[in-house]
Amino acid sequence: MAKTVKRALRVAVAGANTAAGREVLRALAERGPPVSDIRALGPARLAGQELSFGERTLRLSGVEGADFSGLDLVIQAGGAAEARALAPRAAAAGAWVLDLSPAFRLEPGVALLAPGVNPQALKRARKRRIAALPQPSALFAALVLRPLMALAPLERVVALSLQPASGAGKEGMDELFSQTRASFVNDIPAPQHFPKPIAFNLIPQTGGFDAEGETAEEALFPRELRKMLDPDLRAGCTALRAPVFVGEALVLHLAFAAPVTVAAARAALAAAPGVALFDRREEGGYATPLDVAGEEVVTVSRLRRDPGAEHGLALWAVGDNLRLGAGVAAAEAVARLMGEGVFEG
Repeated sequence: MAKTVKRALRVAVAGANTAAGREVLRALAERGPPVSDIRALGPARLAGQELSFGERTLRLSGVEGADFSGLDLVIQAGGAAEARALAPRAAAAGAWVLDLSPAFRLEPGVALLAPGVNPQALKRARKRRIAALPQPSALFAALVLRPLMALAPLERVVALSLQPASGAGKEGMDELFSQTRASFVNDIPAPQHFPKPIAFNLIPQTGGFDAEGETAEEALFPRELRKMLDPDLRAGCTALRAPVFVGEALVLHLAFAAPVTVAAARAALAAAPGVALFDRREEGGYATPLDVAGEEVVTVSRLRRDPGAEHGLALWAVGDNLRLGAGVAAAEAVARLMGEGVFEG
């Protein structure tokens, strides 16, 4: 049996100045674990910036020359380039690393942690001392798909991911705000962060394109699902940037190997941890990104039969990409690390 940690943890949050980093600090303060030392790290140019950790005020320190010795855990909420530079240093200093970026998600020996989805993942990750969180769209899909896969084998997933401006960081939210405000005086500024105007628009691009015409997040989505759920799962995704500040939405079309009734799917989702069901076949009987802001569950609506597959279901799911996808997911991942006793000895 895994030992339970007997002492408070010593933790650093890198990228604490980002929207995701702030949510991580908030969730850790609200949900634990007990912390004896908490450090906020970020760009040196922002050193001294004040951040909240419960009732405490932290001052941001530069991450570039940070000393990770003596720490139990480093949570990396910055970008992939920062993660690749930071994680090996932190692990070599004896700390575990929990990475929110795409840098290590698919690498062998790195656990991809999804609360309530893959409790066995950590068993193969102790040597490298690095664990990762999936992108919010893959996390939300996994939370929804896991209880449905208990009803019948899942053969195919086709996903449409509508991703908010906050998925591109503070700069993305700032651009949506400035373009929205400027539209009322017919003076929309030229795009700086997104490839086309984001206000009152949809952009079918999230990141750069590969040789096959997929963006990075579209390519990652099926591979992350396979790592979390089933290595043989067939999945595809189209990702759009939507003019929403916070809240990610998924349209999922599912094909099963055997019949799954809508009633059985409803019962399975209603009982699943991390999932809420709000599905009334009436005007407004569904959840939207605004409805789930600040919530800690994925909400499923529009559950129905998909006539495009012999044993098909279709649904709409929404979740808060910052609160659930970053903060709560990180806090629950830390709880799993503690439960496995990785900070002992």
